[in-house]
Amino acid sequence: MEELLERLLEECRPYAQQGRVADYIPELSKARPDTLGVYVIGSDGKHSWAGDCRQPFTLQSIVKPILLLQALLDNGVEGVQSRVGMEATGKPFDAINASDQSLDSGHINPMVNMGAIVMCSLIHGDSYAERFQRLLELTRRLAGDGEVGVDEAVYRSEKSHGSKNRALAYLLKSYGLLEGDVEEVLDCYFRACSIQVDCRSLAHIGAVLSNRGRLPVSNQRIFPSGLARYVNAILMTCGMYDGSGEFAIRVGVPAKSGVSGDIMAVVPTRMGIGIYSPALDGKGNSIAGIQLLERLSKELFLSIF
Repeated sequence: MEELLERLLEECRPYAQQGRVADYIPELSKARPDTLGVYVIGSDGKHSWAGDCRQPFTLQSIVKPILLLQALLDNGVEGVQSRVGMEATGKPFDAINASDQSLDSGHINPMVNMGAIVMCSLIHGDSYAERFQRLLELTRRLAGDGEVGVDEAVYRSEKSHGSKNRALAYLLKSYGLLEGDVEEVLDCYFRACSIQVDCRSLAHIGAVLSNRGRLPVSNQRIFPSGLARYVNAILMTCGMYDGSGEFAIRVGVPAKSGVSGDIMAVVPTRMGIGIYSPALDGKGNSIAGIQLLERLSKELFLSIF
């Protein structure tokens, strides 16, 4: 496996030159665009890796399936579905015009910014500090790393340049779709996006989802299998922003991307995959990362279709 990963990594490294590092969050613009790493954790517990797989980066939108999972654990499927829908919007992740109709919960899903902000408001706790801490603890368990924490520099950058997310949150509030103090909800969201991980962490999260809620190796269950099916289905249809349909054809597995250049992929019953390459396409997805995943999928027949 490691020989395969090394070969695919070298084949895909030139694609990083075709993209651009995200700069609307200034701290993210400091990333080196030629960075590329991959980590795989199989259902047998075997770890394989290549490239810059231990380079730290922030989750950004890959926190969204974790937010969804926490909201499902706290509120159940019906409670979550009463607040957000499950259909792909076909629009960019930060789109304000999610629908031409009057905004309601059916017009947003948990993988776009509006939906993720709503998810933050559904986490249980007496304060937003407690709510975020519960989310962080779940992230640590999923990532298999008790040291996972927040990149404070990215958090400050997110918060000081988050005008569009503020607009989205106040729009949600105006339509009665967001409860609680808007700024507190946003602070939880900015902190959540700024949780720092590496490719191994992403692969471990993917491995838990591929194992339907059980940790690799120990097989300890940390959430019900039905919730894994729910999250994986949402990832399949909505996880790669408005490029999810093309990704389903080219790669064919549930996955989530983030604008830091990270991708977390789930191959049900087989493996979790974590990739980092910060140069993005126009939809906010890692160019070299998708190329690497496509090649890996073809080599190992990973597509679920």
